[in-house]
Amino acid sequence: MTDQSIESLLASSTLDLHSYEELYKHFHSHPELSLQEESTAATIASHIRSLNAGYELHTSIGGHGLTGILKNGPGKTILLRADMDALPVKEQTGLEYASKVTMRDDDELTKSVMHACGHDFHITSLLGAAERLARMKDNWQGTLIVLFQPNEERGGGAEAMVKDGLYDKIPIPDVCLGQHVMALKAGHVGSRVGTIMSESDRFKITIFGRGGHGSMPHRTVDPVVIASSVVLKLQTIVSREVDANEFAVVTVGKLHAGHTENIIADEAEIRVDVRTQKPEVRDRVLKAVRRIVHAECEASGATKEPLIEKSAKFPMSINDEAAAKRIEAAFTDYFGQKFDPNIACSNASEDFSILGASQNRPCCFWFFGGIDEKTWEEKEMAGRLAEDIPVNHSPFFAPAIQPTLQTGVDALCVGALTFLKNS
Repeated sequence: MTDQSIESLLASSTLDLHSYEELYKHFHSHPELSLQEESTAATIASHIRSLNAGYELHTSIGGHGLTGILKNGPGKTILLRADMDALPVKEQTGLEYASKVTMRDDDELTKSVMHACGHDFHITSLLGAAERLARMKDNWQGTLIVLFQPNEERGGGAEAMVKDGLYDKIPIPDVCLGQHVMALKAGHVGSRVGTIMSESDRFKITIFGRGGHGSMPHRTVDPVVIASSVVLKLQTIVSREVDANEFAVVTVGKLHAGHTENIIADEAEIRVDVRTQKPEVRDRVLKAVRRIVHAECEASGATKEPLIEKSAKFPMSINDEAAAKRIEAAFTDYFGQKFDPNIACSNASEDFSILGASQNRPCCFWFFGGIDEKTWEEKEMAGRLAEDIPVNHSPFFAPAIQPTLQTGVDALCVGALTFLKNS
């Protein structure tokens, strides 16, 4: 057999994506929150069965996680992963297929739901790659695993799948590969050797006061005032305690207290998200968070010690050097100038790497853009990228369907064939 390039193999095995564009719209308009991805998982499983391609399907792993295994003779085992969950965001894109879904979250509140992070693209891209690679079985050998993960947004899905016996059901992969759509120019792809995404520590902080009548604050200890002081003081950690040459982010994503205007609440809740890229910086920032919370509560006469509970933890995402170098060579050949081999490390976080790290296996992750190229260039020329290009988690985040979907499918196929292609 003549050794063909990956580019020529994919050129001779194209996939009509019209049906996948409609499937993407379905996923976008039917999002489900973390731990509630039941219908999404069922649609994925049904689609994989409909391919009649020989995938061995395993469902309900670590919640609603599922995998498909396609064995094709001796060779490497490669895992391709997509996440499935959506966010509690009210969509404001104005798209005809915009989400109108509401769901009850684990805090018992009913919330609007949106695929504001692009997981609908991840699902659809992986399903497209699963079909295309199955059609190309004469051109590769080994074992392909497609894995659809729940609960990425809260950092628990990958670990839950592993703890639920994932690797009793599927072969341990030689390499794990994953991707994420980002607010980058559509059709473009980027990766890097080493750290590609930040570590994240998330906390629920409860501050205890003494409630009472809104007209008698002198008879109370107001937790709203204490919480407000905490929020403001937390903003000084990065600006005054972290070296300007280092990376750290401290974000307060939620502050909640009370139910009406004439009652001073008994307690206030703050949700904090910390992002770092070095262990020593992480240690310094986390100590500062705890010190500030305790000091502000003591200074304000809080009725008892604050409660600081960890709500989620994401590991740093580190691309294995050998795997990333192979992906770099393959992506450079395939995408040419549209591939950036040294893309900036993202402030965002992922739990994808747990799938490999739990088995001491290498991982490689990359980003692909979703912003219409003409729109990007216009905003870049006007100096308004930050103001006018919605990022992930924005209610306005609406990647262009094409060429984003084509790029997502292509990248997964190139990634898999890098390790599976017949030589």
